Amino acid sequence: MIELIWDEPFLRIFKKWKKKHPELRNKLQEKLILFTENPFHPSLKTHHLTGNLKDYWALSITYEYRLIFKFLSDNKVLLIDIGSHDDVY
Repeated sequence: MIELIWDEPFLRIFKKWKKKHPELRNKLQEKLILFTENPFHPSLKTHHLTGNLKDYWALSITYEYRLIFKFLSDNKVLLIDIGSHDDVY
């Protein structure tokens, strides 16, 4: 089971995103539960990033929205950013 780490910078970003997209709260919750059980479930489309973000990974919340994170260990993940494809990349 994956442990999610919600640090202060991410919580600020998340709070704004949640206010802007209340219709996606349940979808995000479902994806996070699935992610903690199986971070590479096909529906998450988990993928490693390249370039300036080469140390990070992303998962799809919806077709448009992504969650950026970093594996700290095999069972710990630091949440980094959330937003549209254009916002986070």
